[in-house]
Amino acid sequence: MRWGFIGASNIAERVAASLRKLPGQTFVGVCSRSAERAAQFARDQGFEAGHTDLDALLSQGLDAVYISSTNEQHHAQTMAALAAGCHVMCEKPIAMSLAHAAEMVDAAQRAGKVLGTNHHLRAQATHQAMRQMIADGKIGRVHGVQVSHAVYLPPHLQGWRLSAPEAGGGVVLDILVHDADLLRFLLGREARRITTVTQRNGMAQGALEDGAMNLIEFDDGILAQTHESFVARDAMTRLHVLGTEGSLYAEGSLSQAGEATLSWRHDGQVEHLPMPKVDLYEVGFGAFVRACAGQGQPLATGADGERSMAIALAGLASAASGQARLIA
Repeated sequence: MRWGFIGASNIAERVAASLRKLPGQTFVGVCSRSAERAAQFARDQGFEAGHTDLDALLSQGLDAVYISSTNEQHHAQTMAALAAGCHVMCEKPIAMSLAHAAEMVDAAQRAGKVLGTNHHLRAQATHQAMRQMIADGKIGRVHGVQVSHAVYLPPHLQGWRLSAPEAGGGVVLDILVHDADLLRFLLGREARRITTVTQRNGMAQGALEDGAMNLIEFDDGILAQTHESFVARDAMTRLHVLGTEGSLYAEGSLSQAGEATLSWRHDGQVEHLPMPKVDLYEVGFGAFVRACAGQGQPLATGADGERSMAIALAGLASAASGQARLIA
């Protein structure tokens, strides 16, 4: 496939490294608002050219684009790429409004193109194993989930996420969208209502939040408690799924590293299940490439991205109002 990258971001560097591992991928061009950054990214990552004009990039006969620009640009860039005949893998959140997200999903369907959302946590082998064990009834009926996705935002990412609400800054749109998608993936259920309380711990600027806790109510009465933070130094991420006949405990799985520990507690015993380390972006983009060839679907579709964003937007509305919010 002939690839164009829209956005010369830090995450785009990681994706490029993983995409190189897949056979048959060609890096054609990258587009950035900075000519210097576009040229440097193209040199460093092996792209044929750097661009500052999106139309110039899209005129290069691309098969697919990966969009990692700031969030407020996702809608217009996705619509332009689809109109140019490209498949699209878009970073989360897929857009800044549900109306824009729905328009993107509809446009991809009408164009006969694949629209994926880069919810990389679905590619984690530990999460895939947990999903299968839940579906197989290994822990009985799930009644609760606890998610601790409290991390320290590294200095090289302490830019617009902390200062630009118009670009989708803040921990809710940055991390809760991932946790919301992961919960949908694990449980096979939809979220119906959310209560969110946010914090300002001094890292984020203005009204943006750098910490949040959420209570999310899913179908069948399942309750999920999540904690997202940018200011938790030296913390380990944790994911606990609680059932009537046992429980699953994953530690370290909510990162980009692709490795974690998984314990299955049942019948008064603890089993430590070996989990392979995987390249999350190789797995996720591999599924996307196969979907573009007519083989299955991306790990997370555009519609999945729309649903995770709906949960996060309802969380922000809950925090602003001080009341629980139904999820659209």
